[in-house]
Amino acid sequence: MECRTRELQIELNRGLANSLGISVGDAAQTLRVAFAGVEVGDWVDPTGEARDVALRLHPDDRVNAANIERLPIAVSGSDMMVPLSQIASITMSKGPAQIQHSDGKRMIAVSANVQGRSAGEVTADAMKIAKAIEFPPGYAIELGGAARDQKELFTEMAIALVMGIGLMYLILVIQFDSFTAPLAVMLSLPLSLIGVVISLLLTKNTLNLMSFIGIIMLMGLVAKNAILLLDCARKEEAQGTEREAALMHAGRLRLRPILMTTFALIAGMLPVAIGLGEGGEFYRPLAIAIIGGTITSTLLTLLVVPTFYDSIEITRDRAIAKFNARADHGNALVAFLLTLGEAVLALLLLRWGFRMVKTLQSR
Repeated sequence: MECRTRELQIELNRGLANSLGISVGDAAQTLRVAFAGVEVGDWVDPTGEARDVALRLHPDDRVNAANIERLPIAVSGSDMMVPLSQIASITMSKGPAQIQHSDGKRMIAVSANVQGRSAGEVTADAMKIAKAIEFPPGYAIELGGAARDQKELFTEMAIALVMGIGLMYLILVIQFDSFTAPLAVMLSLPLSLIGVVISLLLTKNTLNLMSFIGIIMLMGLVAKNAILLLDCARKEEAQGTEREAALMHAGRLRLRPILMTTFALIAGMLPVAIGLGEGGEFYRPLAIAIIGGTITSTLLTLLVVPTFYDSIEITRDRAIAKFNARADHGNALVAFLLTLGEAVLALLLLRWGFRMVKTLQSR
């Protein structure tokens, strides 16, 4: 907090001043003339240069409360003069040396340097303490500085991540010529977050700007492995091979390229993860997030993505069969809407929950 300095406080009695026909502007104008001064003319110095002449109180009179009290205030619409002490109280007290404003409101900035902990953790603890304080009406708490910038940056990066995943899905729909096949690739993306969290915890790092950038980069790297696997399986499936056999053969066929690209990526990121060179500590969380996410996603992609894909395609085949059966016995539009509704409920896991409840009730 800043040191407080001595100041002259003038509190106007608005009711009394209004009854006398004196507005706040009249009193403020008189005080401005007394303290800031008013130009009354100009003067040409011996060098021939014109200089403005301003009139105001003597410095000693400007700090003397008794002299300020006797300042005459003109009453609008008359020749009467009223001393300032009659419509205001003048006192000497202490006030802030500097008044800061933000968005047109007075504010007090509380700042601190962080050591040994992340800025996000310290900010969260500080906000908990601040929110526990009961402030008078009209007071509020607001983040500023680096904490606010980080919050805004994380929000924008999260939006960019979602948009990138959505664009990736549209590209895969065009590549696979299917709306359901890319879902297996999309479901593999969260698997990388397991390795990110574990690697950051083991190395005692936090989720910051660079680790968030690493997560965004990781989404593309994880999708690459799943695309390699499913593209090979779908090609064999198109040639007449059964889906399960095609997935198993694609796993054996693509295992070596997937592992080679994974190891090459880890080897390239190791120097950055160790933090060698100038600025190495700053980029270290990025490399750690990528390495941890790549390791877990590679292992889980080879096991989980084929399972996801097989389950999604089985559900798709069942939905098509239900639609054809309903369309044969009734309206095609109604059949489409019913089948679409079941698909949405299945995605939301509502059908699974309903079946579980019925199973428990039957027992």
